[in-house]
Amino acid sequence: MKILVAIKRVIDYNVQIRVKEDETGVHTDNVKMSTNPPDDNAIEEAVKLKEAGKAKEVIAVTIGGEKSQETVRKALAVGADRGIHVKSENYIEPLGISKILKKIVEKEKPDLVFMGKQAIDDDCNQTGQMLSAILGWSQGTFASKIELKDKSLHVTREVDEGLETIEINLPAIVTCDLRLNEPRYASLPNIMKAKKKPIEQLIAKDLGVDISNRIQQIKVEEPPKRKGGIKVSSVAELISKLKNEAKVI
Repeated sequence: MKILVAIKRVIDYNVQIRVKEDETGVHTDNVKMSTNPPDDNAIEEAVKLKEAGKAKEVIAVTIGGEKSQETVRKALAVGADRGIHVKSENYIEPLGISKILKKIVEKEKPDLVFMGKQAIDDDCNQTGQMLSAILGWSQGTFASKIELKDKSLHVTREVDEGLETIEINLPAIVTCDLRLNEPRYASLPNIMKAKKKPIEQLIAKDLGVDISNRIQQIKVEEPPKRKGGIKVSSVAELISKLKNEAKVI
């Protein structure tokens, strides 16, 4: 079995986001970047399946600028066998990403595609579902537990009411939740070994797919600052304010 894992380079979740003065986006220069957290879970799950003898090869793929290669190197350091870096200096919407990934899937012919349930920068939560649709593959989203059977997959996923377990046929797309596992840290020896693992370089515009964006970003603004709360002296006063001022009861 071959597993393809899609990963993304994003601003580190510990960084305080700052909007540019001209409102064209957010500051990324000299800002700490890292792998999108749910993508770390996706890599971890793929490597665990390989270690259990259920997968023979794990391939990490990312789409982005030159520095996105660092994200692939990290995946190689924690157990992926090889990487693919699709170079694009411009932002690509989820539909465009899905079309690129479709080309990679057709080329590599994996049995499973793992990715994070959503990226923490744009929070779209669309790529996995779109890729499933254009490939015509089964999908299991928000996976918090995965059990591989002969030709199927049992996916326990988080829904509003709690948890549900579904059975899907292979090949399949699975988007991984943070509760799926605990990603490992890359050891220094494995980081050194990762430098020798191959990373194939492709150019997004040479793949023959339409990746033009369909949404125009007008401007980026910081959310309004939260106003301070007030204190009330009694339950009666609280109810009065909720009823007469907030008008929520």
